[in-house]
Amino acid sequence: MQTTAILPDPIVLTTALLAADSVTPARGAVFDVLEAMLLPLGFAVDRFVVGEAPDGPVENLLAIRGEGGTHLAFAGHLDVVPPGIGWTSAPFAPEIRGGLLYGRGAVDMKGAIGAFVAACADPQPSGTLSLIITGDEEGPATFGTLALIDRMAKRGIAPDLCIVGEPTSVDRLGDMMKIGRRGSVNIWIDVPGRQGHVAYPHLADNPIPRLIAILAEIDSIVLDHGTDWFQPSNIEVTDITVGNPATNVIPAQASARISIRFNDLHRGNELATLIEALVHRHAPKARVVARVSGEAFLTQPGKLSTIIGDSVEAQIGIRPALSTSGGTSDARFLSKLCPVVEFGLCNATMHKLDEAVAVDDLVTLRAIYAGIIRQTLG
Repeated sequence: MQTTAILPDPIVLTTALLAADSVTPARGAVFDVLEAMLLPLGFAVDRFVVGEAPDGPVENLLAIRGEGGTHLAFAGHLDVVPPGIGWTSAPFAPEIRGGLLYGRGAVDMKGAIGAFVAACADPQPSGTLSLIITGDEEGPATFGTLALIDRMAKRGIAPDLCIVGEPTSVDRLGDMMKIGRRGSVNIWIDVPGRQGHVAYPHLADNPIPRLIAILAEIDSIVLDHGTDWFQPSNIEVTDITVGNPATNVIPAQASARISIRFNDLHRGNELATLIEALVHRHAPKARVVARVSGEAFLTQPGKLSTIIGDSVEAQIGIRPALSTSGGTSDARFLSKLCPVVEFGLCNATMHKLDEAVAVDDLVTLRAIYAGIIRQTLG
């Protein structure tokens, strides 16, 4: 495949990535752009497409440079959420205004990818450097990082340390890194009844009171009080559905959905079993379906978090707080391979209209990533 080299400047690289429409699941042009950045820097690039609709097809990219020694990986995603309506400028026509670079994916997370690739332009110490990039993180994550991990296993590739470039900073670049994430499980509850006339309740079976009792008991559950690194786990009711348009009919079914975000005291399947048993005490014939989208994980403070902290402090004079806050990320999959820490840009505008990154932050992040590479591989 013929590619055109792009200069390794973080603003130029990020702008090029932003100009490629890559609403999840992503493939094609945005990966062409990234490959064109990596090949002149000496990376061997492996691109592959997997999956079928509705969750695919998805493109993934694995790029490697060097061999032996410590293997540092950088993981991220090129897919973005739909931009929505009401942008000041076109979401996939990036432009700089007032020191900010605007475009969908600027902070989540094409900016971090552009900064890391630019950092790779510096002379590499000994060791191995890789990029693990998917087009399926913002969606169901069915054919993304999991497929990359499988590809790596078949090729015998195993990183020693991994940075995920999610936007972890809050008030200023460098004020926070993520050393873990809570797990997530969604559970669908369908309580059957028997339809009938409201004037003859003895001839029907109303499922709504049973569902209300189920949800009341679920709402009273205290899973834990948190840990040294995690906030308390929580259960939230996210939907209640009966779908009964008539005022004089007892419905045949009532349904609800709950979402549990849990810390490392729990496992997703164990929580699903807990809820299923509770539901069946109230409604033995109820149907309960659970989907665990990720388990909680924690990378204990150590070598990688220290290297990141040292590089941030060297560039901007602050040390990032260690956190496990926020939602899930693909770090939940990569944590099974090696120690993983997330560190990237400020997250204030991610998924919002007029998503933007400060151009100065891109330059600084490039320097921070370069320092991490030097310290890790040097």
